[in-house]
Amino acid sequence: MRKSDGHTPTIQVLERMFALLDVLAAHQDPVSLKEISAQTGLHPSTAHRILNDLATGRFVDRPEAGSYRLGMRLLELGNLVKARLDVRDAALGPMRELHKLTHQPVNLSVRQGDEIVYIERTYSERSGMQVVRAVGGRAPLHLTSVGKLFLAQDDAQRVRAYATRTGLAGHTRNSITDLGTLERELARVRQFGYARDNEELELGVRCMAAGIRDDQGKLVAGLSISAPADRLEDTWLERLQSTAAQISAALGYRG
Repeated sequence: MRKSDGHTPTIQVLERMFALLDVLAAHQDPVSLKEISAQTGLHPSTAHRILNDLATGRFVDRPEAGSYRLGMRLLELGNLVKARLDVRDAALGPMRELHKLTHQPVNLSVRQGDEIVYIERTYSERSGMQVVRAVGGRAPLHLTSVGKLFLAQDDAQRVRAYATRTGLAGHTRNSITDLGTLERELARVRQFGYARDNEELELGVRCMAAGIRDDQGKLVAGLSISAPADRLEDTWLERLQSTAAQISAALGYRG
């Protein structure tokens, strides 16, 4: 079996799956089960079983009986990764400049299901605020400024469905925990084009956020400034929005 990096997965079926995907990736046209078996060294029945499981997840397609090719799910996932990497690359320089102005943490986040995920952060120890959520950390949409940006893109039915799924659980006494309040908050986000977190995720921490859009006008990320509650300055809002617009322009947005 081919190994691209010299490391062997600790779970054998994953090693076999990677080998199968590598073979399919090396061929532009569909590959027969016989050829796949020969190139991977797997018994045809073993290869067939794993390929069928991959097909169930849309990682592999079967254009006709006995032949296989890479599936559309890989393209979908690849596009997600590409978009997020592009956002991070475009955002890092402007984020550093914004941090120089505020001396407070500047965060880049994306939506993943009912949560936001922090994918980049610029901060310094002298900001006076403990950084609780590191890169890769998650938080509920309704408790964060960036999360509210994404919820504000959803229609009323989707917002209600989110509230039902999550129960709008709160983290602090300031957390929004009922649908009516959330709907009014999202209406303000749509009206003004930015969002705030008023100690709703963590007591003592306030945030403001502006959206980042791609070349299709889709909201793909949010840029936020976090600060101790008594240090967040409204004068930073204009610079935050212009920085988000700068990153959006780098992604091809022309709005």
